Amino acid sequence: MSQHYDENELDDEVHITTGVMKRLFSVLKPHWKALLLGMTGVISVSLLDSYFNIISKNIIDQGILMGDKSALLRLLGLYMGILALSCIGFFIFIYSTSIMGEKLRYELRMKIFRHLQKLSLSYFSKTPLGWIMSRVTSDTERMGELLSWGIVDISWATTNIIFAMIFMFTINAKLALIVLLSLPVMIFAAFKFRVKIYHHYRLSRKANSRMTASLNENITGVRVVKALRREDRNLGDFKVLSNNMYTSSYRAAFLSAIFLPTIQTISALSLAIVMWRGGVMISSPVIGELTVGGLQAFIAYIMMILWPIQDMARVYAEMQNAVASSERVFSLLETKPAIQDAENTLPVDSLVGEVVFDNVSFHYEHGEPVIQNLSFNIPAGHNIALVGPTGGGKTTIVNLLCRFYEPTEGSISIAGHNYLDYAQHDIQSRVGVVLQTPHLFSGTVRENLRYGRLSATDAEIEEVAKLAGAHDFIVKFENGYEQNVGEGGNLLSVGQKQLISIARALLAQPDFFVMDEATSSVDTITEALIQKGMHQLMEGRTSFIIAHRLSTIRSADQIFVIDRGQIAERGSHEELMRLKGQYYKLYTQQFRHDLESKYDVFREGAPQASGA
Repeated sequence: MSQHYDENELDDEVHITTGVMKRLFSVLKPHWKALLLGMTGVISVSLLDSYFNIISKNIIDQGILMGDKSALLRLLGLYMGILALSCIGFFIFIYSTSIMGEKLRYELRMKIFRHLQKLSLSYFSKTPLGWIMSRVTSDTERMGELLSWGIVDISWATTNIIFAMIFMFTINAKLALIVLLSLPVMIFAAFKFRVKIYHHYRLSRKANSRMTASLNENITGVRVVKALRREDRNLGDFKVLSNNMYTSSYRAAFLSAIFLPTIQTISALSLAIVMWRGGVMISSPVIGELTVGGLQAFIAYIMMILWPIQDMARVYAEMQNAVASSERVFSLLETKPAIQDAENTLPVDSLVGEVVFDNVSFHYEHGEPVIQNLSFNIPAGHNIALVGPTGGGKTTIVNLLCRFYEPTEGSISIAGHNYLDYAQHDIQSRVGVVLQTPHLFSGTVRENLRYGRLSATDAEIEEVAKLAGAHDFIVKFENGYEQNVGEGGNLLSVGQKQLISIARALLAQPDFFVMDEATSSVDTITEALIQKGMHQLMEGRTSFIIAHRLSTIRSADQIFVIDRGQIAERGSHEELMRLKGQYYKLYTQQFRHDLESKYDVFREGAPQASGA
C-alpha cells in the first residue's frame, strides 16, 4: 500500500507543551550565534521600517507643507541612508536564517540516519518503511522550518507590532489607544481562522492519503478486482473517500476565502475611526495635536501591523505540525536497539571455529516460541544444509547466527566464545548473506559487486563474478560492468540480480556464508555452475544453505531437517535416505515431481502419431 502522507503525522490536535519546546530549543542551542545574528537583523529591519514612517511624516510636514527645500533634501538623504541600512539588515537575517535552517535539517537527517544504522533488525521488521522515511524527510523539514524561519517570522511580527505601537504613541496617544484596543480583536480572529483552516487542510491531506492508497491498490490489483467483480463496490468505497477529501478541502477553501476580508474589515473599522478622529484633530484649533503627516504615518502603521498579525497566526497554526514532527523524531532517536553490545567486547581477527547452539530458545512474539531448546555443534569449515516445511524455523536459526536477533534463552558460541562477547559489527561483517529476494543498490554492476569490500580490485571483481556465473551475462550488457542496474536492480532480471548478489557476498571473503533460497531464481544448469564455483570459495568457511530444491544440497556435510523449531533429522544425504524418514519423503516427492514435469514437457513436444 502506497501513501503520500503518513497518517500518524496528521494528528488533528497537537498540544504545544513547555517540555517539547525545551527539547526543540536544545536542538537549536549549538546555533545560537547564527540565531542571535538573525534576530539582530530582524530587530534592526523592524526598527528601521517603523522609523521610515516618521521620516515620511516629517517629509510631508516639514518639507512639502512648509515648503522647506533644504529640510526636504536633508530628510530624503536620511531616508536613503536608512534604506541602505535596512537592506544590509535584510541580507544579514535572511542569509543567517537560511544557513541556520539548512544546517539544522542536515544535522537532524544525519542524526536520524546514524541512529537508524544502530537499530536492530527487529525494529525494521515491525516499523513501516513509510513511517521511517517520513521521519528523515518531512519531519526534519518541518522542524528545520520552525526553528529557523518560524522563529524569525514570529520575532519579525512581534517587533513590528511593538515598534509600530511605540511610534504611534509618540505621535498621538489618543489615536494609538484606539489602534491598541482593536489589536486583540484582530489577533483573536486571525488565530481562530488560521487554526481552523489548517485543521481542515490536515483532514484534506489525510483523506488524500487514504484515497491515493485506495487508487494504488485498485490499479496494482486490477486483475483480482476484475476476476472477483469488485468494480461497483470499489467505486462506492472510492466515492466515500473522495467525498471526504472534497468536504475538507471545501471547508478549508471557504474559511480561506472569508479570512482576509474579515481581518481587513476589522482593520478597516479601526482605520476609519483613526481617520475620522484624526481629521477632527487636524481641523481642531489645538495647534500641533495632529498633523497631516502624522495621520499618514498612523495609517501606514495600521497597515504595518496587519500583515504581522496574519504571519503570527500562520506560524502558530504550522507550529502544531512541527511540534508533532519533533515528537516523532525524538521518539525515534530515543528508541533503544533491541540488541546492544557489551561494554567490553573481545577483539576479533577471525571467527573461523566451531559453532555451538546450547539449549537455544527464541520467540518473536511472547508466548509463541519459534525455536525451543535447540542444541547442535558445527565444526569449522563444514557445509550445513537446512531443510524442512515453511515456518519451521530455518531462517530464524541463521538470523540468530548472524545476531540479527539474540536467543531469549540458551547461548550461542563461535570460535570458543559466547558470541555476545563480540561486537555485532565484528560478527555481521564476517558473514556473507544471500537472500531469496535479492536487493541491489542504485548504481553500476561494478559498484554493487564492490559494495561489501571497497578495496577489491577490478580483477578480483571479475574473477568472483565468473565463479558465481554472472560474468557471461554482465559482459553482454552495453556497458559491461559499468551498466546501471536501476533502482533496486529493476533493470535486471531476478536471476541476474541473484547471481550478482551471490558474487557480492563471495567478494567480501566472509568467515561464514549464508544462502537462504539463494539459487531459487536460476535454472539448474546455472545453479550447477554456481555450486562448482562456490565450492572453491567456501573451503575453510562454515556455510549454511537453506534450500527447498533438495538436489542442490546433496554434497552438504550435514543436512538438518528442521520442523517446529527442532532438528527432526540430521545426517548426510546418504544417511538420511537410508533412514527413510522426513527427508526421504521430501526428496522422493520432489524427485517424482521433477520427473513428471520433464515427462509432461517431453510429451507436449513429441510429434503426434498420424490418425491419433
